[in-house]
Amino acid sequence: MTYLFYTVDVFTDTIFGGNQLAVFPNAERLSTEIMQKIAAEFNFSETVFILPSTGKNATKKLRIFTPTQELPFAGHPTLGAAYILGITDNSINQDDDYHIIFEEGVGLVPVTIKFKNQQPIYTELTSPQLPEFSDTCPSIEELASILSLKIEDFRQDNYSPQAVSCGLPFLFVPLHNREALKRIKLNSDRWQQLLGNAWASSLYVFCFDPEYEGSNIRARMFAPGLGVAEDPATGSAATAFGGYLGIRETEKNRQFHWRIEQGFEMGRPSFLEVTIEKTEAKINKISVGGSSVLVTKGTINIA
Repeated sequence: MTYLFYTVDVFTDTIFGGNQLAVFPNAERLSTEIMQKIAAEFNFSETVFILPSTGKNATKKLRIFTPTQELPFAGHPTLGAAYILGITDNSINQDDDYHIIFEEGVGLVPVTIKFKNQQPIYTELTSPQLPEFSDTCPSIEELASILSLKIEDFRQDNYSPQAVSCGLPFLFVPLHNREALKRIKLNSDRWQQLLGNAWASSLYVFCFDPEYEGSNIRARMFAPGLGVAEDPATGSAATAFGGYLGIRETEKNRQFHWRIEQGFEMGRPSFLEVTIEKTEAKINKISVGGSSVLVTKGTINIA
């Protein structure tokens, strides 16, 4: 059988930036085993397979794989899949914003596709789950040993390390500045000892010291447990990060927005837009969006 695929750079409007993604728009005849092998073959942080939905409330079903395992939810595959549908699906109205719902392992994920001149220019997902929090994490001294940093590189104030999940858990670790972020060298042995079996084993390290005007945050994300040494743009982490940031904002009724830079240390510049809404001090909505760029179109032959 011959299967069509696209590759897309997500969270960028420039080719060779953002996070690489392979999208298979007609994957219903592929087995789980073959999907995993395809993801390992591409060796991107994720590969997404689009299937017919199994329920009335979803537009399509997505299955998302890293090179080593299937994920219940991930941001850039969700947005990249929506971008490809915006290009290829003739049933989609390309004259206005178009709303779809993806069925994923974590639940239903609403996505908006924004068009200009009948081309998708921006996709935005709404988190399928509100944030879940845990304060269980390694000490600052232990985190310093994992990241090969000094203790004084870490913030230890209201912005302290905390694990958050909106379907996929991450450990958020704040540093003082971009210079410290650049010096990170992940110690795999210490990571395995201290985080290998943790609820949130993926490290999202950030600072409020962005490089570009209009940005608020610079970040790096390391997920060796998912087979991803470092990720250039992580939508699922940005979704949970909205929860991390939102509970630290004191205003009870307001919309907040942050622009995150990620991937620059890897040579894959990425920009992620995070928006949350709070009502009566509670977070009731988290959205993450960005631009995408089509890179290739091809086929793969599977016996």
